[in-house]
Amino acid sequence: MEWKQVYDPIGNIWISAGVASLPIILFFVSLVVLKLKGWKAALFTVLLSSFIAVFVYKMPVVMVFLSFSQGFMNGLWPIAWIILAAIFLYKLSVKSGYFEYLKSSVIAITPDHRIQVILIAYCFGAFLEGAIGFGGPVAITAALLMGLGLRPLYAAGLCMIANTAPVAFGAVGIPIIAMSHAVGVDPVSVGAMVGRILPPVTLFVPFFIVFLMDGMKGVKETFPAIAVASVSFAITQYITSNSVGPELPDITSAIVSLVCTTLFLRVWHVKNVFRVKGADEYTETNLSTKQILLAWIPFIFLIITVVLWTLPIVKNSLAFSTFNISMPYINGTMIQTAPIVLEDTSIKSVFKFDLLGSVGTAIFFAAILTIFALKIKPKMAVKAASETVREMFVPVINIGLVVAYAYIAKNSAQAATMGLALSHTGDAFAFFSPIIGWLGVFLTGSDTSSNLLFGPLQQVTANQLNVPDIMFLAANSVGGVVGKMISPQSIAVACAAVGLVGRESELFRFTVKYSIFFIIAIGVICYIITHFLPFIIPA
Repeated sequence: MEWKQVYDPIGNIWISAGVASLPIILFFVSLVVLKLKGWKAALFTVLLSSFIAVFVYKMPVVMVFLSFSQGFMNGLWPIAWIILAAIFLYKLSVKSGYFEYLKSSVIAITPDHRIQVILIAYCFGAFLEGAIGFGGPVAITAALLMGLGLRPLYAAGLCMIANTAPVAFGAVGIPIIAMSHAVGVDPVSVGAMVGRILPPVTLFVPFFIVFLMDGMKGVKETFPAIAVASVSFAITQYITSNSVGPELPDITSAIVSLVCTTLFLRVWHVKNVFRVKGADEYTETNLSTKQILLAWIPFIFLIITVVLWTLPIVKNSLAFSTFNISMPYINGTMIQTAPIVLEDTSIKSVFKFDLLGSVGTAIFFAAILTIFALKIKPKMAVKAASETVREMFVPVINIGLVVAYAYIAKNSAQAATMGLALSHTGDAFAFFSPIIGWLGVFLTGSDTSSNLLFGPLQQVTANQLNVPDIMFLAANSVGGVVGKMISPQSIAVACAAVGLVGRESELFRFTVKYSIFFIIAIGVICYIITHFLPFIIPA
């Protein structure tokens, strides 16, 4: 049984888009107005989206149910598995006692919380985003900042904003590579265009974070160090994306920025040390090289295992443990049609269960190595694992629900309807193009998923407006980076990492206004490039 997607079920694209957006409105109201717990908001959103899919889009009930099932399973694997492994690794560091040494080693670089946030959330977080993606970077960096004395909500919110800079090139460039292959465009060209749109955002984010922490006074006091971090990151990101490709900009930028800032802080010291209210007073501790190494060994193992897992030789050797499970009744039976795609295309619905090849397994392996390296007793390791599972049970259900909604919205064409409505804005589409990517990441929780969902639409619209398609493809990816900070999936992951389960509404209210500010700014940048600076677009 085949079912073709319908993008304007009501007969007026704007009314259809309004109906399709009702689940999103419900989610906003549930978190911001009603202040419901995240899993309840996600459940109500899923139920309303399912109702609209069946009664407005005429999607067969069995397809809605199986879309929900596939989305929920994808929420559990690989996303929840990555988060579980990351939290387990962090708990091992804390329970071993070596996390105190890690804190002291960071304080030795600078005791100032403002600069610590940039080093960990912006620099180290970008490295993790480039290697892991899928929410792991926010989980790890937020937990680290909380351990350094920041309040949980504060740590999570700042990490989500810091994660803005690297998302477009996350997980070794997968968002750009996957989209480019799907629409038949050179990923190097799209990556280069992304690298030309992002610099204003990349440069601005660190200063904005410091401003949120300590106002203009903080920006003035830390300006030299923050300038070194942001400028070195932006320059490296631009050079790598335009000369190498989309795979490495995050990793190279993070390393260069981290090294440059750390070296700079050896010769420059902030005059007025800033510590967040309620944090412990810092004390300088003389640590041996061995103590510092052991303190960082969990995260050194993390980097090593994740990088190894990305190597083709390792991927191929672990391929035997990957099982591709075809989803009955929906694999190849749901058909995308014009104008979302140029010709009718069946949607593949296959659940990929990569037991050993998952990044989560790489992180778990790093945790096992940590147990041996730090000589953690089995009883303590088991306790850390049981605590992780117990504390993460509700967040895992939440993650499963929000990813399930993403699949229902995508498969039923609700997401496509909203994007298609914005494509009817003519020349103003240059402004709305990144907003579609922003909407896509809000819906799916992933820049990769957003690019795959809306990449064809961006390409078709670009051709209609006589604009190089790489411009709007890149805009979709860049817009998505600021949708990450309000994505239900990201909110659930961040709250789980810092022990704020049930308080997702607070984190959402913290980030939503900044996300809207950023997407408007990116829309203006894309409009200016398209209509006034077209020479910036690669030939």
